[in-house]
Amino acid sequence: MTKVLRGGVIGAGVFGGYHARQYAQAEGAGLAAVFDPDLERAREVAARHGAAAFDDLDAFLSSVDVVTVASPGVRHAEGALASLRAGRSVYVEKPLAVDLEEADRILAEASRRRLVVACGHQERVVFEAIGLFSAPERPLRLEAVRQGPQSQRSLDISVVLDLMVHDIDLALSLAAGAPLAAEGEGDVAYSGGLDAVRAEVTFDDGFTAVFDASRMAPERRRTMRVVYPSGELEIDFLARTFRNTTGFDLNPDFAETPGARDPLGASVGAFLACVRGERDRPVVTGEEAARALDLALAIEQAVEETGPRHHL
Repeated sequence: MTKVLRGGVIGAGVFGGYHARQYAQAEGAGLAAVFDPDLERAREVAARHGAAAFDDLDAFLSSVDVVTVASPGVRHAEGALASLRAGRSVYVEKPLAVDLEEADRILAEASRRRLVVACGHQERVVFEAIGLFSAPERPLRLEAVRQGPQSQRSLDISVVLDLMVHDIDLALSLAAGAPLAAEGEGDVAYSGGLDAVRAEVTFDDGFTAVFDASRMAPERRRTMRVVYPSGELEIDFLARTFRNTTGFDLNPDFAETPGARDPLGASVGAFLACVRGERDRPVVTGEEAARALDLALAIEQAVEETGPRHHL
């Protein structure tokens, strides 16, 4: 009989709660434990699913088989490395880390111990459901908008690592070439860091990706326009619809597929299948997440060189 994997979640915030529920509902797994430095927060999330709560990381790691890191972004690497060193495969919410040295350490530790590292860029599941990865052409241009109103979530990281990194990963998943140059401008408002950024990235094969991310917008927007030699695809991630003039055989009913209905669940499920040896790779590998981080940091640097606008 296949062993039921004991899932553990590091971080008892909003995303920690989402991941706790995923383990509790996953086939062949269960939620065993939640860790948070604030024990009461850990208890609140754990109690919803009959799990144990810890504020001692070593004790937590000894009680689980696999780990999701859903702590604040600046602590993702710390939780991931501790889990890997304890012999636990790990699913890290995006971003994988906040600098490339941390990301390299995560990848090296996982490789050394032959463990799985997955990252939470679950929008890839939506692309798969639409059928974009089977498109017969490479895109010429991509324009992504990911905006929302002011929030107190993820203020430890910039809007680039918080929101834009999703679209950076999607652009990289479609691109044939490598990023060549990045330009950007941004705004600093309520978080003390970059709260709105507009960037353009050129690739060595001529592909161009334009990103617009904000957490100071009047309303939520999640759209993408992808231009191909044959036509265009316009996706509304919130309405879960697209307009297609390319002639590609894409799935207009993608929103009804199991993966697109629950991208996070599909992403976590793929991670667990990898741990069991039932699947070759997660939805997004640690290496792919590190590549998205690399470009995100290049965009941040481009904005800093331009000089972001400060709003009082």
